[in-house]
Amino acid sequence: MSDTIEEYLKQMLVSSDEEEVEIRRSDIAEHFDVVPSQINYVIKTRFALQDGYIVQSKRGGGGYIRIEKINLMEDSDVFDRLINSISDRISQKEEEDILHTLFNNDLLSDREVNMVASILTHDAINVSDPETEEKVRANVLSALLCRLKYEC
Repeated sequence: MSDTIEEYLKQMLVSSDEEEVEIRRSDIAEHFDVVPSQINYVIKTRFALQDGYIVQSKRGGGGYIRIEKINLMEDSDVFDRLINSISDRISQKEEEDILHTLFNNDLLSDREVNMVASILTHDAINVSDPETEEKVRANVLSALLCRLKYEC
């Protein structure tokens, strides 16, 4: 069901004239006959900054959730937020999401994404401690993002 809701929301973004869409969580939950927390889960796990989206919400009776597809080349503040989102550790899944976002924003080619991803695999980093592996991955990815920021 999460995949279906994700596709529905992404389709709303595509069909929108702008790069953003405002939804009411309860309306989407009712449409799919699920509890509103299911909508929260989908938005939190499928529409994060690392995935190429900014999510804003307003609670209350007139509340909404705004999902905006980011354009890293046009907004250096978002690029900075992406860099800061890495912190000192990052999982391989989160790294792949960021690389996918860079590809979607035409900052890396498919070949470059594959090369960087291969450098950041568990086998390539080749350390026995998972925490150290995630720290190395974060350092390399942060350096790449900083370099890209100043080349754009």
